[in-house]
Amino acid sequence: MPRPHRRRTLLAVTGAALLTSVIVAGQAVAAAPVPIPPLTPSPFPVAAPSDLPLPPPTLPDEMFAPVDRPGPELSVPEAELDAAVRCTADAAGADRNVVLFVPGTTQTPEVNFGFNWFPALDALDRPYCSVTLPNNAMTDTQTASEYVVHAIRHVHEISGHRVDVVGHSQGGTEPRFALRFWPDLREMVDDYIALGSTNHGSIVINAALCTPATGCAEALWQQTLNSHYTQAINSYQETFAGISYTQIYTRTDEFVQPNLDDSGTTSLRGGDGEITNVALQDVCPADVASEHLAVGTYSPVAYALAMDAIDHDGPADPGRVDRSVCTELFMPGVDPLTFPADYAAVATLIAEQLALAPKVGSEPALRPYTLAEPADG
Repeated sequence: MPRPHRRRTLLAVTGAALLTSVIVAGQAVAAAPVPIPPLTPSPFPVAAPSDLPLPPPTLPDEMFAPVDRPGPELSVPEAELDAAVRCTADAAGADRNVVLFVPGTTQTPEVNFGFNWFPALDALDRPYCSVTLPNNAMTDTQTASEYVVHAIRHVHEISGHRVDVVGHSQGGTEPRFALRFWPDLREMVDDYIALGSTNHGSIVINAALCTPATGCAEALWQQTLNSHYTQAINSYQETFAGISYTQIYTRTDEFVQPNLDDSGTTSLRGGDGEITNVALQDVCPADVASEHLAVGTYSPVAYALAMDAIDHDGPADPGRVDRSVCTELFMPGVDPLTFPADYAAVATLIAEQLALAPKVGSEPALRPYTLAEPADG
């Protein structure tokens, strides 16, 4: 192993090895009147929780395509789209909705969900699928969204049921982009569950990763606060009828901000869908240890809320979640013995991708199909 890579891995493993004791300490602390920075190790730039309001859109809704315009043909070859979707054997002809997992920035489904959600659903004999996004979800999310469009259609076709979509971080934006610009998908999706999603972008990305002097990866530009990409997703209406939206976030997120309440970036507002915006701290007020990776990889509270949405009609209802979950360290599926190495794998992949992924100087242009027809037709 080259020396720099070995050093990054050792640092990640060392930090992750401290995580269990840190979580115990964090959950034992009394609820602070104001959220404090996360206590857990993070490969992301760390910033204290921001109380800045989301800025208003800079682009008018009228600039974007109407919400009922049919989506375009997919530009990615079908063979590549097919190869990106993996399902458990029982997904075909399933007797219930199949869960489709979409990984976050820098991640693959195996690293993001392989030590937590996949074994948890295996233990429940629940069918699930995942979609691998191109280039570790670091390049244009408009292309990545085509993979999600195809995956939703595929899972719906093979299962014969509507699809429950679970996305972590950026993995929560591609499904919404797909639903916004491919209206045929809306009848195929039952639940859309976001775990710390950058639905409106993050000010931390603007400040620490995507500066004019440094540039950043395409997908990071598209997750800056009020990016053209997020404004396109949120144009006209943020939700659609017949879909249940459960947006789960943590107030101590060091990376996706602002997120102190349901006026923050992960939460959704308006439209025709049923919405639950919920912080981990709404269920467990003393939880000051759950940072950005926790909400998508090992938080027992996030898991309980997501499963509540999956197992019931409509979005999650925090009132149905047993508060004994606040005493647990890990969601089902996580092996405490291998957790330090599993968490380190997530952190190491993030560090490598942030360092090595190609950087560009500005956000990719919006694709023509996202825009309104020219006045002259």
